[in-house]
Amino acid sequence: MGKTTGFMDYVRREDPVRDPLERTEDFEEFHGQLPPEKRQEQGGRCMNCGVPFCQSGMELEGKVYGCPLHNLIPEWNDMIWQCNGGHALSRLLKTNSFPEFTGRVCPALCETACVCGLHGQPVTIRENELEIIENAFAQGLMQPRTPAVRSEKTVAVVGSGPAGLAAADLLNRRGHTVTVLEREDRLGGLLMYGIPNMKLDKSVILRRIDLMTREGVRFRVGVDIQGDSAQALLNEYDAVVLCCGATEPRPFPQAGEVPGVHYALPYLKASTQALLGGVADEVFSAAGKHVVVVGAGDTSADCIATALRQGAKSVTQLIRKPRELVEPRENLWGNPIPFHDYAEDEAVAKFGQSPRQYETVVDHIETNEAGKLVGVVTAKTRWTTRNGKAKMEVLEEGKTLLPADLLLIASGFAGCENSVLESFGISRTKQGCAATVGDTHATANPQVFVAGDMRRGPSLVVWAIAEGRAAAREVDAYLLGYSNL
Repeated sequence: MGKTTGFMDYVRREDPVRDPLERTEDFEEFHGQLPPEKRQEQGGRCMNCGVPFCQSGMELEGKVYGCPLHNLIPEWNDMIWQCNGGHALSRLLKTNSFPEFTGRVCPALCETACVCGLHGQPVTIRENELEIIENAFAQGLMQPRTPAVRSEKTVAVVGSGPAGLAAADLLNRRGHTVTVLEREDRLGGLLMYGIPNMKLDKSVILRRIDLMTREGVRFRVGVDIQGDSAQALLNEYDAVVLCCGATEPRPFPQAGEVPGVHYALPYLKASTQALLGGVADEVFSAAGKHVVVVGAGDTSADCIATALRQGAKSVTQLIRKPRELVEPRENLWGNPIPFHDYAEDEAVAKFGQSPRQYETVVDHIETNEAGKLVGVVTAKTRWTTRNGKAKMEVLEEGKTLLPADLLLIASGFAGCENSVLESFGISRTKQGCAATVGDTHATANPQVFVAGDMRRGPSLVVWAIAEGRAAAREVDAYLLGYSNL
């Protein structure tokens, strides 16, 4: 696999990125591509491990190492080294329905388990993956693969995010007639309205949906399945797969009630809608405003990066935990992995300092006579560890008033929406997810299946794709009595 001594001959070289200050002037993707000969070297760094942990997807002490999709990584790395793009593509698509998505937004769990990272730098697995699929599209290798034979079975997939698209993709290839229903005006779920354009250009989503349409998948937008429409769906289709996500935010008292205080997803959605030609909503614009973002995850980073591009006057990020609890990322062998936040880089380039304030929470907000947000009063936190668990205490002294015209809450999600569960008679778990039978994707109603964040809780795109593919196998077996997926 690869070049026998490649991991010693070549150093890790990542894709070039645009200057942080320059890229905040637009919403274009900021990652470039390596020259072909340099990409070949990166594929040649793969070590031909006796046990390729990179494709294992194992969980140890609550952390996942390796690819949840079990991608055949050493095989397509070898094909990159051999300059055999066609074979690399065939091995990549064997396990991953949408490498163009994971190659852009996945945190590369595969690289945390790369043996090359034991005493050095891991292989650029995610970037190699992206290069394979993008070259395939550019060279016309991604042609429709329509099933030779159609079954008489029909399936409705509710939700067009990565889980729904993955389930629809496999079920269509099996020959079933699949219709994807989306309540928003555009397809893609959080790929479309949750991830900003500079991380995932929306043309990439439309390109894949166009291919799936030519393969026979049917799509309908503006369809909100609730109440009586749920029963109508069960009457019309042989099986229903619910992939509605887990977008219910953790509650923040004034969000959506006080002008200027909003949850993150509506803000990101409004930004993308304006970018795609919709009417810009001044309520969700950060232009000329002091912006405060609450949260430490990817969504908070996306809010910061979006606010910078909209022309925010200042950006502050409030993180309740200390730095050492937020950024501890290590590989399978306990070696630290450098923490990198693209939004923080951009904020430093624009304002000269990091927007992050650790061990800080919102104490209360300040409003003017009209009830509009004008400031955020913050409080410091103190953390202690007892029995291996961290405990937070909010300090009464040292409170600070920050000017704020826009407060964005990106502090996580509480699970899926109750309305969908109630419409299909599905119970809710303590974690806020749809209850299933055992460790399957089936619900108490054998005709209904769930997948993605709706089943496992808020997670990564790569997990959503894995969920959708696994659910498709169960649906296929339900419809035909067996499955070869």
